[in-house]
Amino acid sequence: MEYLIKPGRILLLISMLSLSGRLTGQDATVRTVDFNTFSGFFQNKNDSILVINFWATWCAPCVEELPYFEKIHETFKDQKVKVMLASLDFQRMKETRLIPFIERNQLKSQVIHLYEPDANKWISQIDSNWTGAIPATLILFGHQRIFKEGQYTFDELNQIILKLLNTHKQ
Repeated sequence: MEYLIKPGRILLLISMLSLSGRLTGQDATVRTVDFNTFSGFFQNKNDSILVINFWATWCAPCVEELPYFEKIHETFKDQKVKVMLASLDFQRMKETRLIPFIERNQLKSQVIHLYEPDANKWISQIDSNWTGAIPATLILFGHQRIFKEGQYTFDELNQIILKLLNTHKQ
């Protein structure tokens, strides 16, 4: 018995498979915020560690280090450590590149799409020495701020977080 699928039905089948993957996988709804809204996420000082990674899907070093942030998220999920991935992808890339990237890579950390067209207005508020290059990471814990422009390794991130957690216990 021979099965023939008409071209129109192939598109329907592909669409249905794509949709079913979205329904059963992670919800890749990504909130787009301006810097004023974004800064509210880290203005409140508390006893949790907040790791904010600034990245974009078009940045090869950013994509290369994302698994380390995902591993930090998984390693410390039962502790007071939160990982936030702040995407700096262009607005026009959100639906066509950012959301498919999140779904394809099954990112579990919170992803925020930070869209503020004039980066010169806000990058110095993250760190006065930041040139705006990515990847860049800001780690906040109480009044402590650790900022790094460039890539992290998992071991570097893990050591920083363990040190901060141990400081908190003392």
